Amino acid sequence: MPSTALTPSPPIAVLTALAVVGAGCGVRSEAESTNATAPTTSPVRAGPTPSQSVSLDEQVEKEPRMMKIQISIGEQRFTATLSESAAARDLLVQLPVTIEMADHGGVEKTGPLPAPLSLQDQPDGADPDPGDLGYYAPGNDLVLYYGDQSFFPGIVILGQLDGDAAQRISELEGPVTATVEGHDD
Repeated sequence: MPSTALTPSPPIAVLTALAVVGAGCGVRSEAESTNATAPTTSPVRAGPTPSQSVSLDEQVEKEPRMMKIQISIGEQRFTATLSESAAARDLLVQLPVTIEMADHGGVEKTGPLPAPLSLQDQPDGADPDPGDLGYYAPGNDLVLYYGDQSFFPGIVILGQLDGDAAQRISELEGPVTATVEGHDD
């Protein structure tokens, strides 16, 4: 006598398996999502899944923040505003750092960083303007641009020197020792 048990068709079996896996991963159903007091299925959360909405607090955390650094050369203090990039974040991780900087071509002060910065999502080169804060990847150098530098491969723009910093740096003759650290507004 043939079996009377029903075997689910492949699409139903797949959906059933996904529902079971989803339930174990903390995915909420539509009904649970509308109830703010519904318990979660797991006390540990590793962040929202694509099917979950992001809270307002999580959205604020993802907005770009102004990242500032302070550069001290002798008695002078300069600030710079970093762009939101992997390279700028890598620079922040290395701070504070003291760098021996040399003058190059009457347009920039450069000095080696302790470790390379990320080049993720960066172009092959850049054409920095006076007042740009940069990174020269082939030399692993932090660069303070106070003059006009043309496009060159390996240059990454990290941010901008604030105020009259470029002018003041241009007035510093020869090599300098710069201390770079995080700066809170």
